[in-house]
Amino acid sequence: MSDYPTRPVALGRQGMVVCPHHLASEIGLEILQQGGSAVDATIALNAALSVVYPHMTGLGGDSFWLIYDSATHQVHGLNGSGRAAQAVSPEFYRQQGYAKIPQRGPLAALTVPGTVDAWAQAHQRFGRLPWASLLAPAIQQATQGYPVSASQSRWTQRDRQILNQYPGSRQTFLPSNAVPQAETTLTNPDLARSLKILAAEGRDSFYTGAIAQAIVNGLADMGGLLYMEDFAAHESNWVAPITTAYRGHTICELPPNTQGMAVLQMLNLIEAYDLQAMGHGTVDYYHLMVEATKLAFADRDRWVSDPNFIDIPLETLIAKPYSDRRRHRINPIQAQPYQPGFIGGDTTYSAVVDAAGNAVSMIQSLYFDFGSGVVPADTGIVMQNRGSFFSLDTNHINCLAPGKRTFHTLIPALALHPQGHPYLVLGTMGGEGQPQTQLAMLTRVLDFGFDPQTAIDLPRWLWGRTWGADNSGLTLEGRIDPAVRAAMAERGHPVKVASDWSEQMGHAHMIRIDPETRELQGGCDPRSDGQALGW
Repeated sequence: MSDYPTRPVALGRQGMVVCPHHLASEIGLEILQQGGSAVDATIALNAALSVVYPHMTGLGGDSFWLIYDSATHQVHGLNGSGRAAQAVSPEFYRQQGYAKIPQRGPLAALTVPGTVDAWAQAHQRFGRLPWASLLAPAIQQATQGYPVSASQSRWTQRDRQILNQYPGSRQTFLPSNAVPQAETTLTNPDLARSLKILAAEGRDSFYTGAIAQAIVNGLADMGGLLYMEDFAAHESNWVAPITTAYRGHTICELPPNTQGMAVLQMLNLIEAYDLQAMGHGTVDYYHLMVEATKLAFADRDRWVSDPNFIDIPLETLIAKPYSDRRRHRINPIQAQPYQPGFIGGDTTYSAVVDAAGNAVSMIQSLYFDFGSGVVPADTGIVMQNRGSFFSLDTNHINCLAPGKRTFHTLIPALALHPQGHPYLVLGTMGGEGQPQTQLAMLTRVLDFGFDPQTAIDLPRWLWGRTWGADNSGLTLEGRIDPAVRAAMAERGHPVKVASDWSEQMGHAHMIRIDPETRELQGGCDPRSDGQALGW
């Protein structure tokens, strides 16, 4: 990607919104200014992202939430991921001649989308404005049209062959059988119709009503495996966040089936080191970050799946004594070998803080770009392919089973000030890069004192696989000092150099709440089409 100018940190007092598309950020801010809660704004902007950023997110995907309630000073987790259809099994796919689950197509759309139910549950508990009013801006965008982003145009070109295979996808995203160019206007009347039904009839329309029926019928015509019974059985779950202490702050993540435990392990591993003495951006800094990532990912790959199907020793894994025992495996001058087992995909992350001090860290995803590539007829809804993450190996911890939730890369995060209120609201898209980018942002703010925008703008690294790539090496952005890159290679890291501002590094966003003045500082990733807006 081309070079991006650095941008100033966004400032606010009453509220702030950050997400990867500026039109959605504007909608979120308007909801806050109308008296909406942080949850209201999050729902409205994510509904808008479903329209203007359809290659990254939508109603056909999953979402995960961390919500800080200023009235009770509690952090609540919400797992909005869907479960596998009752009709699926490893045997079914093997009988169809598959050695692994297809990454695209109707057989990849094998889990119920959980996003809409999570919206509804969050709204019921923490919303202030009427449900229909939160969907109205997205309905208007889908009906009247929106300017196609350069990102959507680029990913549509890349996925044109996939989208062209399915009539609903072709009709929605390849009008006149052509890739829409950036800044041209695109409408999505089918999605507008689905959103209108959802606004008028509520959550049940998506799981037991007209929208569910349209999705099931559309998938059935293509040989899909989701049925009305699967949709009707779905519900999101409120969960207790998992935490660790780092530099006096409490870091909050979500428990499995997400990889949030990996971030906590990384922080536990590096806390014993004096990062300021190492210096930011040095070979010692990058080496430590990568080696801690490898150790945390080894446990993640061994244990993360649906906790209803496997007994995960979570308390042990995120405890500091465990990391103390593991830290000796980090060689300070030599890279250690490891082969990760997972890949990642496309996602949107949103951070919102309202005037009352409520905060939402929320991430929503279709998994790959345009998910499964399938849009059921007359819905305008892109179906996720998150279920393709399941293994068909019956001995694998993440083996496919009916009603099971798969391993998820999605991890929103919160850092609480020692006094207990939110200090940082942060997250990113980017598959395996999510824990690593969170580690970068947390160390850059908590150890080195950078503001949110600078912490995001500084060059990043990525170890392992992401975005469907098979590479399992270490990718460094081109802005990292060539001498540092060479030194990393000398230590045994298989270094590859990405562009200066590589989208492979994800779209990271952050809000910092000053503990004394309560001033809000927002940072938005220039690798995205987003904006941080405060008032």
